[in-house]
Amino acid sequence: MGLRDPLYWLYERRLERKLGSYEIPRHVGVILDGNRRWAKTSGLANVNRGHQAGAEKIFELLNWCNEVGVQVVTLWLLSTDNLARPKAELDPLLRIIEETVMRLRREGWRVNPMGALDLLPDATARVMKEAGTATADNPGLIVNVAVGYGGRREIADAVRSLLLAEAAKGTSISELAERLDLEHISEHLYTRGQPDPDLLIRTSGEQRLSGFLLWQSAHSEFYFCEVFWPAFRKVDFLRALRSYGVRNRRYGS
Repeated sequence: MGLRDPLYWLYERRLERKLGSYEIPRHVGVILDGNRRWAKTSGLANVNRGHQAGAEKIFELLNWCNEVGVQVVTLWLLSTDNLARPKAELDPLLRIIEETVMRLRREGWRVNPMGALDLLPDATARVMKEAGTATADNPGLIVNVAVGYGGRREIADAVRSLLLAEAAKGTSISELAERLDLEHISEHLYTRGQPDPDLLIRTSGEQRLSGFLLWQSAHSEFYFCEVFWPAFRKVDFLRALRSYGVRNRRYGS
């Protein structure tokens, strides 16, 4: 074992000890960014190797979240914009996503599929829905798997769902307009019934949300990490938790 390994281990232990004095976020959202760039900088000709490495990293993250007591994790795997990629690029990525979701199901994670599943290929949508149904009663960490996801689309879907539900009860548009509040819309989001994300992490150095959890992130703390997603380490995760823990969340007061 080289000099760097024990120093890394000691630093990781030090960060873990400090977490005891910090508040742990209940819900962590992650934009898993940088798979393709990681593959290219690693000298890999096939960028799908980056997507596969990123998929493997998901299971490390979930175990880290379990260890510290996070209750909900939202993983953005594929945006609605990504669905416009060339078929030769999109199809292998969808296969990796399907394999990842099936593994989440096998390992007993509680999978909540979220996104415009009607825009996905039938096979991918079926894997997502079946995983959600099969694991709905599993205890422990909830894993929101965002595939074919866009924040604006989610809000539009929530409003559409709300209108249809109220119409089925015979509510007129004018009646709904008089009593409509934020909670009515929240109850129709993909994350309904869950706490809003306390902490949103984006890897790869990009410092924007790109539409991720637009409604739910009104009071979220953001953490932008330079490292590409496949290279994301436990130390990086612990640093994000430390950054969250030391912030004074005043909610506008």
